[in-house]
Amino acid sequence: METQSLSDITAFVLTVRAGSFTAAADLLGSTRSAVSKSVARLESRHNVRLLNRSTRTLSLTDEGAIAFERWQQILDDLDEVDATMAQRRGQPTGLLKLTAPWSFGQRYILPVLDDYLRQWPEVRAHASFTDRFVDLIEEGFDVAVRVGEPDENSLLMGRTIACQQFVTCAAPAYLERRGTPQTPSDVAKHDTIVFLSSDKPRAWTFQGSAGAIQVVPHGRLNLDSSEAMRSAALAGFGLVNLPTYILGEDLHQGRLVEVLRDWRAEPDPIRLVYPSRRHLSPRVRSFIDLLAERWSEHAPWEAGAQKENSVQS
Repeated sequence: METQSLSDITAFVLTVRAGSFTAAADLLGSTRSAVSKSVARLESRHNVRLLNRSTRTLSLTDEGAIAFERWQQILDDLDEVDATMAQRRGQPTGLLKLTAPWSFGQRYILPVLDDYLRQWPEVRAHASFTDRFVDLIEEGFDVAVRVGEPDENSLLMGRTIACQQFVTCAAPAYLERRGTPQTPSDVAKHDTIVFLSSDKPRAWTFQGSAGAIQVVPHGRLNLDSSEAMRSAALAGFGLVNLPTYILGEDLHQGRLVEVLRDWRAEPDPIRLVYPSRRHLSPRVRSFIDLLAERWSEHAPWEAGAQKENSVQS
């Protein structure tokens, strides 16, 4: 394959993945005009339109979807060849694609990723921080941060690197105004801030003497962003149920107060998962090892969580 053709294919695949010529140009260290010309050359060479262009969006034509699937696989295969050769040298190289929940990624993955890229200058990264579920295999990611017990997907392998603790809390002003819940059933009497997943409220889990207790609050305020939920709780809107990696510092500083501490659910594992069909390249292995090393003694949010303020039930 000619070098120019491979460069044009790379520009096309990254444009589709990134969603725009501008975003693809940023990934390539090029210009929007150069990326657009690369795609135009491909269309001219194959006498077919690959992308539908409008002033705001790009979309694949039927022919473009077929080409994208094939060319993406070619680039992934070439990347794996690079990774295999790098393993022989013991040096991570190539593109590391990872995804994590938005707040977790911003707070705890990004600083480690920054150090990792400084340590290995031949690696570049594509990080997607989102609260939506990401299909690693379908979307071509190398590794993802997953919270909770693993599913039965035999195509994924994983490594537990830490745990998260969900806590129920509220601003002091809210508790002064509305009182403090004493049992999980009291949650129904309070204003609650609830996380929406696929337009469904996420249940709050508590641990009683007879086992786990599931409560589905009728959220007065429903949000699909944990950071927005934190802001609403700080503003005194109501009770919130979120992990200590989001609320730990607020609890430590007294901006939020934990309630129902005696009913805390069991911690959930935080795992790094990756497709088992893929050879675990040096860039993926070394990144996982670095995260595990950073969190080997305790996760970065746990030190603050040990000093949390709480209201005992």
